[in-house]
Amino acid sequence: MMIPVDSRAKALIFDIDGTLADTMSVHYHAWREICAKIGFDYPEDVFYELAGIPTSKIIHILNDRFGLSMDEKTVDDKEAAFLKRSGEIKPIQPVIEIAQKYKGTLPMSCGTGGRIELARLALKAVGLENFFEIIVASEDVENHKPSPDTFLICAEKMGVKPEDCLVFEDGELGLEAARRAGMMYVDVRPYV
Repeated sequence: MMIPVDSRAKALIFDIDGTLADTMSVHYHAWREICAKIGFDYPEDVFYELAGIPTSKIIHILNDRFGLSMDEKTVDDKEAAFLKRSGEIKPIQPVIEIAQKYKGTLPMSCGTGGRIELARLALKAVGLENFFEIIVASEDVENHKPSPDTFLICAEKMGVKPEDCLVFEDGELGLEAARRAGMMYVDVRPYV
């Protein structure tokens, strides 16, 4: 089934994790590996609920919700575990086909809750390492998804009004961010 692209769109914004690159299981296994060291069994439903939130903020949420005491070193440990598994990243072909189809036709960017280093790694793993000139990552914004800031910065950098942007997302927080930004959006989950 082909992903619909609204004909009113003047620019496209793609989330990366779970949208262009099938990294979610890789992230989850990295989290489970790190959490196992402290005797915590990270529930999968909670992992997906927090999709799109930077690792540094997830640590605080998990600490508060489950009475844990993870610190900033956990961010580095989790990302090292992810890097170790980077060979497991797979392309999400229906979304990549949209990006390929509109490359050079419409302005495009990526807006991710991940760090730029991991975003570039994921894009490289799916053959898109030199595809997007604009990548807005967790370091670039103070307020992360569901705040609209990530996507609003993408629109600004592309020189396109927010209401003319179409966002491709797989996470509830990212979809909420697109709504708050006043952008059109597609939940890619039914297509992948």
